[in-house]
Amino acid sequence: MRKSYIGILTIVLILLLTGQAMAATHVVSPGETLWLIAQKYGTTVEVLAQMNNLADVNYIEAGQSLKVPEVHIVAPGETLWKIAQKYGVTVQALATANKLANVDLIEVGQKLTIPNTTPPATVSRSGSRTVSSSELDLLARLVHAEAGGEPYLGQVAVAATVLNRVDSPKYPNSITAVIYQVTNGYYQYSPVLDGRINLPASESAYRAALEAINGVDPTNGATGFYNPSKTANQWVRSQPVATVIGNHVFFY
Repeated sequence: MRKSYIGILTIVLILLLTGQAMAATHVVSPGETLWLIAQKYGTTVEVLAQMNNLADVNYIEAGQSLKVPEVHIVAPGETLWKIAQKYGVTVQALATANKLANVDLIEVGQKLTIPNTTPPATVSRSGSRTVSSSELDLLARLVHAEAGGEPYLGQVAVAATVLNRVDSPKYPNSITAVIYQVTNGYYQYSPVLDGRINLPASESAYRAALEAINGVDPTNGATGFYNPSKTANQWVRSQPVATVIGNHVFFY
């Protein structure tokens, strides 16, 4: 008996540490409808009907076992973005399915319902390039670190300047290389130097990064930006100004 108890504890510990998903089954209660069950698990009637091969969505019986979307147990160090990427869903879809008011606040051991929405594995910008999920994550983290307190349009603008550098022959040709570029001993972005680049991005930063990737550029081609109240760098101040959004001056 003691061995069985230890075995159960070991399995639970492994699930917590690895962030595994558990297949779920719902037993229909008297008076429940498929719509009510779908609402409970953050899915749709159509998805439940397909998962359970139901010919008539209006006919289920009390005591009937139904397959429902997966449940994920949050592991140490996981963010909502990492979990979303693992299951091929969006951060917003996870937040909606689990009624999360703050997408940056989840706890180890917390159970999250995985909704049944699947976005593309990669996203394209103007149909000319694909961006991996890891580079999207990196771009969003930079946007969050550099412009988390800026207007949403300013967040899109920051993301756009990174992509404009990728497109320019004057800079490296990938998002990762642009963000981590060091020239003459100087980091191009202060969050890389001070470690803020490693902080998880907010949902708005992800949306801003995606908009820029899909071609939105409020700067009309700027390749850099600065906050006049936070820098005395004469080089950036001498560059042609493209536009000003929030606290940032964007330059060519």
